[in-house]
Amino acid sequence: MLEWTLFKDAEAVARAAFERIQQAANKAIRQHGFFRLVLAGGGTPKLAYQLLAGSDNQWQHWQLYFGDERCLPADHPDRNSRMVHQSLSGQVPIPKAQVHPIPAELGAEAAASDYQSLLQAALPFQMVLLGLGEDGHTASLFPGQQHPADELVLPVHHAPKPPRDRVSLSARALADTENLLFLVTGGGKRDAVRRWRANEPIPANTITTRGRAEVLIDQAAWPE
Repeated sequence: MLEWTLFKDAEAVARAAFERIQQAANKAIRQHGFFRLVLAGGGTPKLAYQLLAGSDNQWQHWQLYFGDERCLPADHPDRNSRMVHQSLSGQVPIPKAQVHPIPAELGAEAAASDYQSLLQAALPFQMVLLGLGEDGHTASLFPGQQHPADELVLPVHHAPKPPRDRVSLSARALADTENLLFLVTGGGKRDAVRRWRANEPIPANTITTRGRAEVLIDQAAWPE
């Protein structure tokens, strides 16, 4: 069951996310000896990553994965992997071999196949971060698109916003986590949040986990 926690603004959401990520990391490293974290793109997650980059953590035990990626060249400024490198992984001593970008520059099908092989040995995650689009999408799972239920990583075509080709973890993979954390900010998300809370069939509603699931949301995005 989703827990909803309301904050004043996007900065407060990012700070709360930072605190929850650190708590999850410390617990996971105590229990497992590693922390497997799936990262989201977007401005609010970026703020959380910048806070993490300025903090002390047992970085040698972190493993970073990505919820989705655009099929663009590896150094393209719109890549999630580039944003994460600039805000987090390139700023702290996480071993390079423990940062696992989706090789979306290979094309959607090849990248999905490559990343699926990697994830089969990585599950379950200790934490998955996700956002929410104005249309109710999350990661690169968009309304109206159908995907095989048994796959972990999906090639995505005909995305409503460019680039049209992307790669996304599936709802099944994203749900296989001890902690699921959505970060939702901005007035443009109000209608999607309303639909989500009404249990309408938007992609965000397809991800249900046996672990803890929480939505950190700011007042601008809150529909009531």
